[in-house]
Amino acid sequence: MRGRWWAGLMSAILMATTLTPPVVSALGGVSSTVAPPGARAMWVWGQEAADEVIAWANAQNVTEIFVYASSTVATDGSLPRLQELSSRAAPAGIKLRALGGEPGWATDHASAMAWQKAMVATGVFSGIHLDVEPYMSSGWMSDQEATKAGYLGMLDKMRGSLPVETDVPFWYGQFKVGGKNLADEVLKRVSAVTVMSYRDTATGPNSMFAVSQDWLKRGATAGKRVRLGAEIDPIADCGYCSFAEEGARRMTGVLAQVDTAARTSPAYAGVAVHRYGSWRVLRP
Repeated sequence: MRGRWWAGLMSAILMATTLTPPVVSALGGVSSTVAPPGARAMWVWGQEAADEVIAWANAQNVTEIFVYASSTVATDGSLPRLQELSSRAAPAGIKLRALGGEPGWATDHASAMAWQKAMVATGVFSGIHLDVEPYMSSGWMSDQEATKAGYLGMLDKMRGSLPVETDVPFWYGQFKVGGKNLADEVLKRVSAVTVMSYRDTATGPNSMFAVSQDWLKRGATAGKRVRLGAEIDPIADCGYCSFAEEGARRMTGVLAQVDTAARTSPAYAGVAVHRYGSWRVLRP
């Protein structure tokens, strides 16, 4: 995921802040169902063989896969692999989401919509999963208000034949756009979010659960699914943001603790692991 380092940039704020537990009653029409313990999703950015991807997903209780595909999918030779993924995923009850995004899509809506059109045309995806990080674009520094508004406009245009969900940093709730809370405005436009809650502890200060509580509460109020993200790739400037050093056994234990803690929120939709290629080779 491009720009993963940004997920840790504001960690100092949350390390010094004690957040209150999420409210779980009278939240106004929560439509999502709390994920069962162990429910997982994963990002697939590479071109790994379909049979290996689905076999791994089955073994790890992965029920949703975010599969990267280019807008040139119809001509670049990748469509047969996607079709095989779909044919293997469906009998296993695994949903495939089209994964894509560039920071510039916040203002370059034509490119975003061309990609979405190409994804729908494949006929293999049950949804759109965006990784658009507008804060990585030059516009975030030069004209942040226009960039945030453009990002929301892009989400508006994306809503169509396939449900749309998006990756989000944990700190969007600290920003406003047009006088409204940015996190709330994102939730109005998507069916689900995956929080880049990249930490190597489950609970306590500056943990996966702690940095995600704002989204869990807002998601519960909005009736939208909120998935928490776990990072495996090393992040040079944030040693506590990844499980690269801890290994698979430690990560499994931490994510089980996340399940227990986060299930207190009706919005909780499980954990997504970034990414398949690294997960397969993560040390025990």
